[in-house]
Amino acid sequence: MTTVAHHPTGTHSDGALTHRQILTILSGLVMGMFLAALDQTIVSTAIKTIGNDLHDLSAQAWVTTAFLITSTIAAPLFGKLSDIYGRKRLFMVAIVIFVAGSALCGLANSMYELAGFRAFQGIGAGGIMPLALAIIGDIIPPRQRARYQGYMMAVFASASVLGPVLGGLFSGTDSFLGAAGWRWIFYINVPIAAVALVVIARVLRIDHVRRERRVDWYGSATLAIGLVPLLLIAEQGEAWGWASARAFACYLVGAAGLVAFIWIQRRMGDDALLPLRLFRSSTFSVASAQVAVIGMAMFGGLSVIPLYLQIVKGASPTKSGLLVLPLVAGMMTASLGAGRLIARTGRYKIFPVVGSVLMLIGMALMTRVGADTVLWQTDIYMVVFGVGLGLNMQSLVLAMQNSVPAKDMGVASAASTFFRSVGGTLGTAIFLSILFSAAGTRIGQNYTTAAHDPAFRAAAAAHPDQVASLQQHLSGGLNDTSFLTGLAKPLSHPFFAGFSAAGDVVFGVVALLLIAAVILSASLKEVPLRMMSGNQARAQAEAAVGEAEQTQRPVDAAALHG
Repeated sequence: MTTVAHHPTGTHSDGALTHRQILTILSGLVMGMFLAALDQTIVSTAIKTIGNDLHDLSAQAWVTTAFLITSTIAAPLFGKLSDIYGRKRLFMVAIVIFVAGSALCGLANSMYELAGFRAFQGIGAGGIMPLALAIIGDIIPPRQRARYQGYMMAVFASASVLGPVLGGLFSGTDSFLGAAGWRWIFYINVPIAAVALVVIARVLRIDHVRRERRVDWYGSATLAIGLVPLLLIAEQGEAWGWASARAFACYLVGAAGLVAFIWIQRRMGDDALLPLRLFRSSTFSVASAQVAVIGMAMFGGLSVIPLYLQIVKGASPTKSGLLVLPLVAGMMTASLGAGRLIARTGRYKIFPVVGSVLMLIGMALMTRVGADTVLWQTDIYMVVFGVGLGLNMQSLVLAMQNSVPAKDMGVASAASTFFRSVGGTLGTAIFLSILFSAAGTRIGQNYTTAAHDPAFRAAAAAHPDQVASLQQHLSGGLNDTSFLTGLAKPLSHPFFAGFSAAGDVVFGVVALLLIAAVILSASLKEVPLRMMSGNQARAQAEAAVGEAEQTQRPVDAAALHG
């Protein structure tokens, strides 16, 4: 392997940066992260409006699935390429791809065009998040890194909340500056990306050692073959049927692809997309599994809360985004606080342990939420869950980065994003499937019980038309719940109670899953945090190589004369 060192002007020879330089670089990184995080949620509240405008609402799932597939697969590839070619170049390429895809999405004239453009956009999004974390790893020692990563996690959390709010606002506007309101969901990325590119181009200076290695294209291809069918069945399984012929085809192709991927990773050695030697570290392996479990709980469990707020509490998509602010506030506060404590003490294992316990308690409390639960109680439960989530997020990324050599910083950062994304996708699909499967049964049971209630009988006798509408919509499934707004309260309450009970089932399953998170966090081996950044470690290694070469030359010359 040959290496070529690049020392951008403006950096110290030992790779160290001042606090002011770090904050300047961080401003560009968080803008890039804001784009990627925002786009994960901003489309969700606008997708029905988009489908109606493009006259193909039935294809809406492909718009989400396409973005998810490409962003998940692109994450480890960008991480590996950045270890070879450098972070700055790849980070800017990821932003350019993302913003180009955003502009194309705004111009889409059909749902399938939009799905294709979203797939292209997802390639860029898959690179932004892991590369931002890797760059932080390059310029900041692990002991101080948690302090700065807390800001990044706060931006991620804020974007997750702003997404549904902005999506609802834009989709609710018929036209803005001559374009349909929903198209600005994508156009808004362009000016933010432009500013991020300027900041990154001007202020980011990273020492880079070019490594002449093979790019694991075969690994990328087999990873796609393995993940695409599994992500498809995760998204479409409820519609197709989990035991259908298409589902089994996805299972078989996915399993074959993953087996081939592991075989290729073993053959590629250090050139692998996800080098298997990294998993020899128990810290890396346990943290990876923990990230996947937390991803399932976070995205899967939380996918139920907005539905509860919108369907049961009657909140609009925009308002439901605002109603989860307590959860986000808890997550931001815990993440920032944990970062400062890690920087001060150098200890990090306690945070995922306490965080997992709090997430478990929060989900257990959420099983008590019903149709008549007041919002302030739900807020308290969400805060508990959010604090636990905040204690987990950055401490696990830090553990993974700290357990690998500096040369693998990109791979480790990408792995954290990759496992969280895979876990989140599977969790969302599994838990939403449980929700809607249980909802039909629980709602039916509640109406059977309500038939003996005098208030329900009186409302049914007074509004036979509403009873007919109720029966018609219930027989057609839960695809449309807008009819509930016109029903008398005694007629609609059994529906709300049944849906809440189905949500409680999901919260209970998530709580059981989080027991695994508690066990994993307790078994996490705490590796002492390094005091050098990735840049400093590479500079030190390069200096050692130079000294070795200088020492070797006289020996070689003497040997030649002899």
